[in-house]
Amino acid sequence: MKRLVQPELLDTLPPDDPRAIGSRQDLRRINWWMGNHRIMARALEKNRPGKSFGGVVEIGAGDGDFFRRVAKKLPRPQVVAKVTLLDRQACVSEQTKAGLARMGWLAETVVADVFDGLARSEPAAAILTNLFLHHFKDDRLAELLLKISRETRLLVAVEPHRFSHPGACGQLLRVIGCNAVTLHDAAVSVRAGFVGRELSDLWPDQKSWQLTEHRAGWFSHLFVAKRIL
Repeated sequence: MKRLVQPELLDTLPPDDPRAIGSRQDLRRINWWMGNHRIMARALEKNRPGKSFGGVVEIGAGDGDFFRRVAKKLPRPQVVAKVTLLDRQACVSEQTKAGLARMGWLAETVVADVFDGLARSEPAAAILTNLFLHHFKDDRLAELLLKISRETRLLVAVEPHRFSHPGACGQLLRVIGCNAVTLHDAAVSVRAGFVGRELSDLWPDQKSWQLTEHRAGWFSHLFVAKRIL
């Protein structure tokens, strides 16, 4: 089954819409269910350059809860580390920022389109993203990966693994009480997900980077690009 990229409802709703609030709460449970916090933390810890985390940027960061949960699984930074949470919508709470601060992370939010936001951000030691790259069709995704390759030495992305029958995932999500927005978007996400080396094939520089890509767990797809030259 080829990738099919379609609009997701959550991207069109205002941050304070009750359906959007409920869907973001659903996503927290889905990330736990998929094990994405653990997958991300392990990949970051394994591949980060040097002992220090340096500056980290999460693109498509949403309300910041995903990185907060990842940070809980990482060793506490030896010195205060900076994380930039980049998203088109402003929905990171002061409570989330305070929670990150207690773990040694200074959180900055950037509300912008990912291309504009990366242009405004300082070069990062690592760029992270969770359930975000699948929103882009291949031509636009290739442009984004080119931009990322110029802004960092490490990209870690956790994405949906693409299945032939996404409706089965929807049935599971209905059982755990996800709302209609989440059920719609989950099916869309699976159809737009990745298999094999689809992200590696879109990476702009095959020689100067170590590219790792594989299925992670039952439902996730892990892509790591680490500069080696």
